[in-house]
Amino acid sequence: MLQKQTNHSLGIKKLRNDDYEVEIVGNFLLIHSVPYLNANRELVYGTLVSSVSTPIPDTHVVYFIGEIPCGIDGKPMNQLINSSHRHDLGNGIIIDHIFSHKPNPMYPTYYEKMVTYVKILCGQAQHYFPDATAKTGRVIETKQEDSVLHYSNTNSSRAEIDVVNEKLSGIRIGIVGLGGTGSFILDKVAKTLVGEIHLFDGDRFKQHNAFRAPGATTKERIDLNDFKVDYFTEVYSQIHRKIIPHSVYINETNLGLLNKLDFVFIAIDIGEIKKMVFKKLEDLNIPFIDCGLGIEREGNELMGIVRTTLSTPEERGHVYNGLVSFSNGEDDDYKTNIQIGDLNNLNAIFAVIKWKKYYGFYNDQRLEYNSNYSVNVNTIFNNEV
Repeated sequence: MLQKQTNHSLGIKKLRNDDYEVEIVGNFLLIHSVPYLNANRELVYGTLVSSVSTPIPDTHVVYFIGEIPCGIDGKPMNQLINSSHRHDLGNGIIIDHIFSHKPNPMYPTYYEKMVTYVKILCGQAQHYFPDATAKTGRVIETKQEDSVLHYSNTNSSRAEIDVVNEKLSGIRIGIVGLGGTGSFILDKVAKTLVGEIHLFDGDRFKQHNAFRAPGATTKERIDLNDFKVDYFTEVYSQIHRKIIPHSVYINETNLGLLNKLDFVFIAIDIGEIKKMVFKKLEDLNIPFIDCGLGIEREGNELMGIVRTTLSTPEERGHVYNGLVSFSNGEDDDYKTNIQIGDLNNLNAIFAVIKWKKYYGFYNDQRLEYNSNYSVNVNTIFNNEV
């Protein structure tokens, strides 16, 4: 979150000016050292937490880190507590309770929202401890953003899935081939917390590429005749800080570029190169996904199969059992009919979903290592090892 937004548009600067112990972590606002009573009517301190993913509060709910807060009678404040269970919000924030105090109208700023909850808790504590206060005056410096993304994914914070997103954090990704499928893979991976994205392609970005790539570009931009990797790096560096272009075709002389990667997407159709890359990644114990797209003409219509094949250090042999074609595709109608960006996108979507399943982002109950989607019958066929 930008510091300017944090200080001015959210009412957080006022919280600091009033000596509350404020900390910003990702898209969450924390107020530490909030006094309250526990079941023994002892003075203890906890932390209030609120998502600040919108300019003004869009929910009255806050989270709390600490014991069950109690009233002056030592009984739980059930009128405040919505539920009690430990829950990981991501960013190292693990909360114990959810509070609900709904005003009418909604809190106009985060200042009013947080102060309301502080007063509810602190008011009970002050019955026995008149000097109890959350205004400690302690300043917690907001850490400089070290995220690979230029701006935060506020949808994830609002949906409370930051902890799920963190499963992809730091992974070094390679994408071999920046044609239709590879460019769509980049479009999706660039919006995650992966540590680095290495792009490999020695081709130039030309007019036909524009029709099977994400988004749109101008004819003038195409006329610059840049390498594909440089063009896509320019586009996606607007959201992700760590995109590294390699304007080369992978071959036996530069396979070492793959050495330090954690996962690789392969989106090329040259069989001998594909087999060479497979062998290199297997020797390095690097998991990978190979993407396949086959198009045939049936009269004046097209029939297609979209293939997704996962290879892991635990399961390798299936890629050589006829699931993956190592031909160069010279007779494939795909070579001449390239206006099928939708299937490229679908190929990328299947690949990215399987990749996310591999890292536990999505639940995976089938554990298939190969799947084929047939366009004309609208059916997915899974192959399990």
